[in-house]
Amino acid sequence: MDSIDQALATFEPISLRDANDVAELQTRVDRKYLVDEATLVALLDASAPTARVLEIDGERSCRYRSTYFDTEDFALYRAAVQGRRRRHKVRSRRYGAAGPCFLEVKSKGQRGANVKSRIDYARGDHDTITADGCGFVADATGGPELAAALRPVLGTAYDRSTIVDTASRSRLTFDRHLRCTDEMGDTAGEHGDGVVLGAIVVETKSVGTPSAADRWLWHHHVRPTKISKYCTGLAAIHPELPANKWHRVLARHWHTDAGTDCRQPAR
Repeated sequence: MDSIDQALATFEPISLRDANDVAELQTRVDRKYLVDEATLVALLDASAPTARVLEIDGERSCRYRSTYFDTEDFALYRAAVQGRRRRHKVRSRRYGAAGPCFLEVKSKGQRGANVKSRIDYARGDHDTITADGCGFVADATGGPELAAALRPVLGTAYDRSTIVDTASRSRLTFDRHLRCTDEMGDTAGEHGDGVVLGAIVVETKSVGTPSAADRWLWHHHVRPTKISKYCTGLAAIHPELPANKWHRVLARHWHTDAGTDCRQPAR
């Protein structure tokens, strides 16, 4: 058991149903940070007594696998690069080895809030947009042409743990061992079909006001980072894509399976 698992073992558990009752937060403000193991352990140790760890089937960490969809010319990725006020991500997400699967649309809404919509999805359909999925995406994005043009472009896998504060109704998640793979067949980029993030992604989720975790991180000189698993993972595999806004993250934290850095020139 490593130091992070030891810290998690000190929390009282909360079930998925109770966690959703307390803080489902489908519309929320997200703040992301990149930290090392020692910083994460110190943050967990500083959690309020009302904090609980999500536990499912006795496990306090769950393997997440996602497939991201985009158009042939990466229209959704390019909208994020350009910082368009109205933009979307489309993905399927599978929980654990045999857990549920959802098709999700994550939209950037007013004042920077993220709005997530999702439907139940068959695990066997995780890498395709079915007819029902196409209708759902079209309704969520307002673009039937966009929905019809989507195809799988990137896969992600990581281990996620979730902390729920029952008093403030906020959430904190942290993702370890993040690996991204190319899902475009023979179009793998310069770094082949696999890249790894050499940091832990901490994400706070609250309804507007900064959470206690945000304030702790700021006090310890850890500031929010521009990090998107989809965008930076795709840019690390395909360095021909424009990615200047994520240059620092790409240069410092992403590396190939062989251990070489994914260093990209600013562009």
